[in-house]
Amino acid sequence: MSSTAIGPTTGIENLTLNITQEIHVKASLETTFEALLEQLGPGTERGDGTPMPMKLEAWPGGRWYRDLGDGNGHFWAHVQAIKRPTLLEMCGPLFMSYPVASNLQYRLSEADGGTLIKFHHTALGLIIDEHRKGVTTGWASIHERVRKAAEAHAALKAGTALKQ
Repeated sequence: MSSTAIGPTTGIENLTLNITQEIHVKASLETTFEALLEQLGPGTERGDGTPMPMKLEAWPGGRWYRDLGDGNGHFWAHVQAIKRPTLLEMCGPLFMSYPVASNLQYRLSEADGGTLIKFHHTALGLIIDEHRKGVTTGWASIHERVRKAAEAHAALKAGTALKQ
């Protein structure tokens, strides 16, 4: 004999995730976009600063995945749209290994002598509380690294230009 457990009714608000962040960067669109690709790819780190080996194939249909070597890893998303240097959009389960679909959008525009990144992460599925609680700070950490990397690169370029 088999049994079936029925959980409490789950409203749509418990099945969705909606995060919006704006990041102001003192660097050009091109420099910021390249820093974004680097930080989502080989420059990815965990919150504690340890490297997290990610690959980002920056073309339509390209994969974003965690590369553990020897053909092992974890698929995160596909590049849905890319328009250098103003748009990167991806869709997939991301870090969630259960029934969920996410869409990430990075829209970059010139603003106040630099770049404004508008980030939007929406998800639909059985999102566990641990992920729901940590995702906002996780994205903020990544975005802070993007900002710092782009601004450092811009400062280096400016310093090199001054020496010439």
